[in-house]
Amino acid sequence: MKLAKVPLIWAALAAAIGVPLAAAAMSPLLAWRGPVYIVAGFAGIIALGLVLAQPLLIGGYVPPLSAYRGRRAHHWIGGALLVAVVIHVAGLWFTSPPDMIDALTFSSPTPFSPFGVIAMWAIYTVALLAALRRRLGLRLRTWRIVHIPLALVIVIGSVVHCLLIEGTMETMSKAALCALVLAATMKVIIDLWTRRKPRPLPGESIARQ
Repeated sequence: MKLAKVPLIWAALAAAIGVPLAAAAMSPLLAWRGPVYIVAGFAGIIALGLVLAQPLLIGGYVPPLSAYRGRRAHHWIGGALLVAVVIHVAGLWFTSPPDMIDALTFSSPTPFSPFGVIAMWAIYTVALLAALRRRLGLRLRTWRIVHIPLALVIVIGSVVHCLLIEGTMETMSKAALCALVLAATMKVIIDLWTRRKPRPLPGESIARQ
């Protein structure tokens, strides 16, 4: 990859995450929100931005990080994602415990709640399995079989949860961020699947024709 493209890639990633945050910060709805609720809401936006960074890191699309450094960054960003989700949930619990109980028990009338709760439990599951991976003796192949479906649950649940909420996030920047999260995730999954497919031996493709 050309060095000239490196700043552009980082700038695009920063804009994809920073623009929705800046637009939400200018929302007039913040005037009617308490500080704890605002922190919880922005923690949710940051969490979605971190979800975007995760597939880019593990897929090696964020230069100039090596494959090893990309995996390490993926682990650290996963920890930051967990913290952001905990702050998001804890802040909403502090501001309205009955609403959070309804959400956690899947009895909330709001359509976005179950998607967020499912994504939350998937994040907790991935974090727990990642912490116990060595003790459980999970090899890379087994880890991917477990991790990829859970990652899809996290991505789809988070995106639907975000799109259904009518709050401080600006509509267009929110939709763009969600689209990027989906596109990056599918790109990495397709690449991983392609890399796992056995390559045909020389002349084998001709023999099959």
